[in-house]
Amino acid sequence: MKTQTEFAVTRRQVLGLGLMLGGVAALNLVPGYQLVAAAQAAVPPAAQKIADHFSSVRSMSGEFVQFGPKGEQTGGKFFLERPGKIRFNYDGSSNFRVISDGKSVVILNKKLNTSDLYPLSKTPLKLLLDDRIDLSGGRVKDVKEEDDLTTIKLSDKSVFGNAMITMMFDPKTYDLRQWTITDAQGKDTTVMIFNTKEGVSFPPDTFAIDYTANRELNTKTR
Repeated sequence: MKTQTEFAVTRRQVLGLGLMLGGVAALNLVPGYQLVAAAQAAVPPAAQKIADHFSSVRSMSGEFVQFGPKGEQTGGKFFLERPGKIRFNYDGSSNFRVISDGKSVVILNKKLNTSDLYPLSKTPLKLLLDDRIDLSGGRVKDVKEEDDLTTIKLSDKSVFGNAMITMMFDPKTYDLRQWTITDAQGKDTTVMIFNTKEGVSFPPDTFAIDYTANRELNTKTR
């Protein structure tokens, strides 16, 4: 089992990002939203190596800090299992959860008694959770290589329109550090991960979605 040490949350890292969950939360998708698409870039060998390494990470757990478009900050623990599964348990009294079971993504707020369900295939989570991180077909919009970070920007109209996900990796270890989702209005949300462990096993119900409860709850609230 590989353990990734905690790293400092710097202002530079925060300003360079935005979040996946912001993209999910914004998935009351507005038809026809547009973002300015960057010119397609050739895939550098370093980016392909990083993608191959991240694809080889079949499971991971750790902690996260989320920064919203207005600077609001939340955090908690996350659990990831490829392909398609992830769970975010937010700290705080709301008992907020985001769970993907490989087919759907549910956003649960037990405090407000709400449950919103979306197809995984229509969320930015898909590019992060695919069995293989696919850099083909013009998905790579930009790659930036720096001494301390390698940034890969991906977009796929068939997945979530023109929205983009930006993933940032350690150029030496190829470990994922953080990612950005830019929503329809050009607003960023940031997720930074730390204290991660790879190759972990989870109980079978970690990524379970109660579809019956979701249906009953939404029937009552109509």
